[in-house]
Amino acid sequence: MIKNSDLVGVAVSGGKDSLSLLHVLKKMSESHNFKLRAITVDEGIPDYRNEALKIVKDFCNKLGIEHGVYSYKELFDVTLQESLELRESEKISSCSICGTLRRRAIDFGAKALGIDVIATGHNLDDVLQTFIINLLSGDTNKIGWMDPDTSSNKTRKIKPFCEIYENEIVFYAFTNEIPFQSEQCPHMNEGIRTEIREFLNSLENKHGGVKNSMHSSVLRISNIVKDANYKQRRICPKCGNECTGKICAVCNMLVNLKQART
Repeated sequence: MIKNSDLVGVAVSGGKDSLSLLHVLKKMSESHNFKLRAITVDEGIPDYRNEALKIVKDFCNKLGIEHGVYSYKELFDVTLQESLELRESEKISSCSICGTLRRRAIDFGAKALGIDVIATGHNLDDVLQTFIINLLSGDTNKIGWMDPDTSSNKTRKIKPFCEIYENEIVFYAFTNEIPFQSEQCPHMNEGIRTEIREFLNSLENKHGGVKNSMHSSVLRISNIVKDANYKQRRICPKCGNECTGKICAVCNMLVNLKQART
């Protein structure tokens, strides 16, 4: 996933996964030839994000890692809170809006810092939950981008923790005394991710190893969809990024929010 002399941008939210990933990669960078930068996204969630921003800043200072913060307000002229008030329907979940904008904000940060590879803290549980969400929502194109990118693309996106259980990362964070934000996002129960998490945990408790088996299937399906996506890819006329529709998901969302505002 990481090559010799890479500059790795770690997406750090302030949660256990991303801070543990930063901690692990910092150790690895001391004996391998790559460098680190931290990228944090400020969604603009009142009384929630400020705590995480301080935790990330202090942790990066402790590790001696350069840290950049990129906000929705500065990049898109709208905070997450404002976008929720502007959305056309409650059926468009906060996670859907936030995830779409966050990916673009991380891409912006990576470009600004000259990053070669973007590393995110998505764990095994995250990958399985996201797969089911995309499947149930009919958003099959996104399934094609779930496999970590080890290609020759200019900026690759990798998930070093994608085969590690969430509870193992919790254990790592506590045993290494890594500070992380314990307060949950106020919008986390708006979608169906929590229900899917509970369902998968119940299956794993009754049938040990089912998550690992499912992950193998997800990667095989992802690669098939990825090949189909490549055949359909085009350049978004608004932002110049690759997409599979008339315009990319980010531009489409921003256009809808702008229309709602006016």
